[in-house]
Amino acid sequence: MNARIVYWSIASALAGFLFGFDTIVISGAEQAIQRLWGLTPGQHGLVMGSALYGTVLGSLIGGWPTDRFGRKKTLLFIGILYVLSALGCGFATGVGMFVAARVLGGIGIGVSTVAAPLYISEIAPPAYRGRLSGMFQFNIVFGVLVAFISNVVIAQIGGPGAWRWMLGVAAFPSVAYALMCVGLPESPRWLIARKGDRAAGLAVLRLIEPELSQAQLEAHAAEMAPSAASAGAPAPAFWTRNLRIPIGLAILVSFFNQLSGINAVNYFAPRIFELAGLGEKAALLQSVGIGFVNIVFTGLGLALIDKLGRRTLLFIGSFGYIASLGLTSWAFLTLHHSIVPACLFFFIAAHAMGQGTVIWVLIAEVFPNRHRAEGQALGSFTHWFFAALLTTFFPLLVTSFDPGYVFLFFCFMMMLQLVWVRFMVPETKGVSLEAMQHMLGVESESRP
Repeated sequence: MNARIVYWSIASALAGFLFGFDTIVISGAEQAIQRLWGLTPGQHGLVMGSALYGTVLGSLIGGWPTDRFGRKKTLLFIGILYVLSALGCGFATGVGMFVAARVLGGIGIGVSTVAAPLYISEIAPPAYRGRLSGMFQFNIVFGVLVAFISNVVIAQIGGPGAWRWMLGVAAFPSVAYALMCVGLPESPRWLIARKGDRAAGLAVLRLIEPELSQAQLEAHAAEMAPSAASAGAPAPAFWTRNLRIPIGLAILVSFFNQLSGINAVNYFAPRIFELAGLGEKAALLQSVGIGFVNIVFTGLGLALIDKLGRRTLLFIGSFGYIASLGLTSWAFLTLHHSIVPACLFFFIAAHAMGQGTVIWVLIAEVFPNRHRAEGQALGSFTHWFFAALLTTFFPLLVTSFDPGYVFLFFCFMMMLQLVWVRFMVPETKGVSLEAMQHMLGVESESRP
């Protein structure tokens, strides 16, 4: 594998690290924030979900800058938003300023889930696309792990204002990420298919695939270029029957991802463990365990995604979801709380190896070149819309109902996911992005 591609993929995927860190770091501060500003459960849910509402907005609009200004500039812009958000949270003087800063960071997260997986998928060779695109998810869970560890360390040494350090420390990796983005090349597919700069696109392709002859590079560029009839014309409509299969895949993989309950566990892990009878400090340490399980099984998923395929990993994850969520529900309903940590570790492993590894890879590869940013934005918006709803209402749900019933609902939704994977999800491993549209029944809009 070309070392340049690996570096570029890692650099752009660091947006995922900041995404994971920013998303999860709030879990260690959420109870202190609730006490500080005297928030009711409903208000607390809104404050906790504020970043996710920004994420919904960012994912909704993320396709526009990614297409208009390019993948590279958009990735750099994300880093700037992360820096401003971290500083705003750390220095917040009231709940209004805090929410505004969290929304700003959420916008960065939303845009990152459009631009980063899309960029990596467009520079990666088909044989390695799953692993390279999956680096975004790996960095998310690495950010989650670092956030959990950071929270534990800062809670021990930070004193009454520890929550400010928990959130503000994200400014340091955000600056490092923004600087790394400066050295990234632009996506050759954006240069050729969107900007119409064939020479610049060929120059990047030559860096990506130096072993190819000039004739092979020219042929590759020709596959990416719009047809003569569509060159210079506005992109065809997105919401058409022609794109029904990619659109359906993007919406449903994102919907089921969140209806597993993953963000409820990520955001409220310490609280869930306390509901199971663990003390506050023990609950925070158990949350670190979630981070370790997440990163280990995400690494396993990345090692297997280009061998077993996307569909197989979704199958494995679905069975793991059903078993772990069913056991968690039983444990709460029958008061066998001692097995809750093990059940949730099992749940995280199933998610990391299945949906967690697959979601951003699958969305980024099923749309044709001229609609990839819009498709990525659609999948990202669906993901974050349901994540925001889940995070907002989860505190109310677990105070109004036995947590066992909440986890039983998540289990039922994963049974539906299993049916969807069995009958509707195709296998996409090893297929070039240009050939993908033919496999999915999308009429060609790229070849002359």
